[in-house]
Amino acid sequence: MESIIEVDRLNKQYKDTHAVKNVSFDVGQGEIFGFLGPNGAGKSTTINMICTMLAPTSGTITINGFDATVQRSKVRESIGIIFQENTLDEKLTAGENLMLHCRFYRVPKKKREERIQEVLQIVDLTESRNKKVETFSGGMKRRLEMARGLLHYPKVLFLDEPTVGLDPQTRAHMWEYILRLKRKEGITMFLTTHYLDEAEISDRIAIMNHGGIITIDSPAQLKKQVGGDIIELAAKDNDQAEVELKQYIEEGEIIRQEGTIQIKTADSDSIISGLMKELSVPITHLNIRKPTLNDVFLSFTGRDIEHSES
Repeated sequence: MESIIEVDRLNKQYKDTHAVKNVSFDVGQGEIFGFLGPNGAGKSTTINMICTMLAPTSGTITINGFDATVQRSKVRESIGIIFQENTLDEKLTAGENLMLHCRFYRVPKKKREERIQEVLQIVDLTESRNKKVETFSGGMKRRLEMARGLLHYPKVLFLDEPTVGLDPQTRAHMWEYILRLKRKEGITMFLTTHYLDEAEISDRIAIMNHGGIITIDSPAQLKKQVGGDIIELAAKDNDQAEVELKQYIEEGEIIRQEGTIQIKTADSDSIISGLMKELSVPITHLNIRKPTLNDVFLSFTGRDIEHSES
């Protein structure tokens, strides 16, 4: 797969902080690339450098064949950004917001009306064109932001928490639009999210921590790296249960989580059979499951995604 984003030995250093450390990765054309990391990992700094909003200390970034530090205007023409926060002018109509964006990106005057109609149709907002944005629901605003990001035909669309604050049904609809774009336009998606069910849709996921990339792979392969089964249990006295489990279990990792104890093991059957006999404290909850992306995130960063984003 041909790369549309190439990041090579990227660094960002402030006076006393090395925020991004020698980061290298590439993103294939037409790929959905998930980019995850806890707060303070350097994720936002990296994205800001890729999007030309921040200059790197060293290293190179190439997008659509253009150098992000030298050819910034060309890079900006090649990307669209859906921000986490609403950046629409709510006193204007949907159409007026889009027309402003056309002018900002110097879309040819003869093409503006055609482009506006096209993107409104993609996100099902044609009938709302002349309505003020302040009357829109949260989902409609996010769809309008997506339409705005598509006006100049970007090669790469950066999605920063695209469904944050939306109800589950609206989130599902948003992903219908996003996947429709990928199929129809072949746009590359660069996704950040703390909803790991959304990250599952990525072709590959990069996890960043302490300024560096610690792993990149498909969701399936990342979960395979964690491997085995995960036993979740709670007891009447979790402290005592944890002490006894550490004495009883020779092979397997024990992780204490809020209200539960997790045991990562290659063979849950052999542990469960003896677990009920060995523990002196009553078990109040017991569940066996396969690893999830949150287990992957926890394994690589030491935190689950929900607590890492707070």
